[in-house]
Amino acid sequence: MIYLQVFLAFFVPGILGYGGGPSTIPLVEYEVVSRYGWMTVSEFAEILALGNALPGPIATKMAGFIGYQQAGILGSAIGVFATVAPSMAAMILLLGILMRYRNSPRVRAMTMLIRPAIAVLLGVLTFRMFRGSYLDVGAIQTFGMAAVAFLLMVWRRVHPAYVIVGAMVYGAVVLG
Repeated sequence: MIYLQVFLAFFVPGILGYGGGPSTIPLVEYEVVSRYGWMTVSEFAEILALGNALPGPIATKMAGFIGYQQAGILGSAIGVFATVAPSMAAMILLLGILMRYRNSPRVRAMTMLIRPAIAVLLGVLTFRMFRGSYLDVGAIQTFGMAAVAFLLMVWRRVHPAYVIVGAMVYGAVVLG
């Protein structure tokens, strides 16, 4: 029964909380404090503060922690799954519709119009990250890492995941 309660405590806010993690927090608080009585308001506030201090989506961190607290490892997995299940179901449904009508002229036109917007968003993100790196570690490190990454991916055909891990190790060892 506890597994069903953990599932419902995070699935319902996932469905009703339009706007992502921050919009689901009051709904999760109602479920775990008022409905199931698993914790007090102050305990919930501490978990919320801890979740905000860690990287990543707040809703999944809270679901994992509270699920673990109530039902162990399986409860943690159920809580995280229940948090992402509504979005996952919506994406599967929307992708199914998109795949069904992928040959439609309207859908093709729509995807052609979206591509430039995505390219601009990725370009802005790249510029901001490059500028931040330039300001934080300097031109030599920034341009050097960019050149090495480019050479590894283009000439040596190294998978980007390995290049990213290598850059992270370099940053931790040399720049850390």
